[in-house]
Amino acid sequence: MRLLIGGDTYAPDINGAARFVERLAHGMAERGHEVHVICPSPTGPAGPEPVRHLGGGTLTVHRVRSHKTPIHETFRVSWPWQAKAETRALVAAIDPDLVHVQSHFIVGRGIAYAADQLGLPLVATNHFMPENLTGYFNIPRALDRLVGRLAWRDFARVYGRAAAITAPTPRAVELLRTATDIGDDAQAISCGIDVNLYWNATLTARAAGTAAERAVPTVLFVGRLDQEKRVNELLRAFAGLPAELPARLEIIGDGDRRADLHRLAAHLGLGPDRVRFLGFVDDEQLLRAYGRADVFCMPGVAELQSLVTLEAMSAGKPVVAADAMALPHLVHPGRNGWLFTPGDVAGLRDRLASLLGDAGLRARMGEESRRMVAPHALADTLDAFEAVYDRVRDRARTPVTTAA
Repeated sequence: MRLLIGGDTYAPDINGAARFVERLAHGMAERGHEVHVICPSPTGPAGPEPVRHLGGGTLTVHRVRSHKTPIHETFRVSWPWQAKAETRALVAAIDPDLVHVQSHFIVGRGIAYAADQLGLPLVATNHFMPENLTGYFNIPRALDRLVGRLAWRDFARVYGRAAAITAPTPRAVELLRTATDIGDDAQAISCGIDVNLYWNATLTARAAGTAAERAVPTVLFVGRLDQEKRVNELLRAFAGLPAELPARLEIIGDGDRRADLHRLAAHLGLGPDRVRFLGFVDDEQLLRAYGRADVFCMPGVAELQSLVTLEAMSAGKPVVAADAMALPHLVHPGRNGWLFTPGDVAGLRDRLASLLGDAGLRARMGEESRRMVAPHALADTLDAFEAVYDRVRDRARTPVTTAA
């Protein structure tokens, strides 16, 4: 089919939604579909990128004009009046068999409204929680609940136009059902990953003698350095580890809290011999980081799935994660890692210590991570979305009949 996928983030953006959309677009093209992606420009100007031939299909990325914003140094925004006109023209010109939106913000909203106006079958996937945004605007805590209700109401106005709604996990679907009046028929479909890619990185690291056999084990965090990721709690917990327990911490990612976290690390006496801030890294460097890590930690409290946790599990790593949102779907205490109560720095410290001090436990839990991640294989995700696309498209083609 001719498939249009669109939203407000896409490669080279580095976040879970952008990585998912890229994998989905590439996977569908490789399966023989003609895939078009509409997304903001990473540099400003609008326009299509060269057509890519992938497997039996094609992939064309169409960039909408974007502008810098003071909200976040790496975040760009398309002005609503520009995005509305540009997305409407692109959707009409592409004339897809089906539209799949990934956000309800400016570009995603324009695509969804255009699909609705043109009578095109629409599927929508949610990657949104109000907590992902409120930290950028310094909203008083007393207003969090009100802002959340308004945000969900706006979300429902856009996604209520879709014939099918999906979210990455059962917990994310449950959130839709409790926060909106449009989530009753939502379906959980994992974002999916290449489960072999990350395990191969671990095998390569072991062959080079840089993985768990080292005398000093490494804890890894991957993600945005923003408020909801709670990396400050990880730093405080790491600083509190027993002196006789050697360990290193690697932090991959960037964000609004980068400078604050550097200052906190210095205040806690965590020098570069113990904590390394690696910033943004390319895919090859990320794979090497997963390969050499011994424990993965995700302290974030607003994870609808957490692709990076799935990636670490695929690499055969035990995980220590916050007992929040969808993370308990991935981390089963005592099996492939431990959960801790958000804000409980001492609890996080103790969970890290139990793994850092026991190589055998790390190995057993890492193997369990690999077994548990198998249902999240990208091929299964693509199968599931193709089934949704076929169902929605067939329903749109079925004529409505009325009794005589």
